[in-house]
Amino acid sequence: MKKLGSYCTAYPIQQLREFPKWTEASANARKENRQVDGTEVAVPRELTDEDFLYLQENFVVTDGIFIDENIIFDDITPEWIHFCETALDAQVPAHINRGSE
Repeated sequence: MKKLGSYCTAYPIQQLREFPKWTEASANARKENRQVDGTEVAVPRELTDEDFLYLQENFVVTDGIFIDENIIFDDITPEWIHFCETALDAQVPAHINRGSE
């Protein structure tokens, strides 16, 4: 069952890609239907600089609003958190319990 977190913010993927240790699990992107050899199949969408991803309250990045699905980046390090808080100005509201602390 899909789990909605308490808080997330959408960011352009190009901003997230500015993190020096950024890696993408692009195979986890949301699925879209495409025709392959005359058959419609669901394949991960291609992530482009025009796309937005969601920074969750626990600093995981997802392709959608659900905290536990379509996880694109989950290498949560102090450097990543610092990048989010400084370069992205990401601020989780004080009343949100991030669970990782």
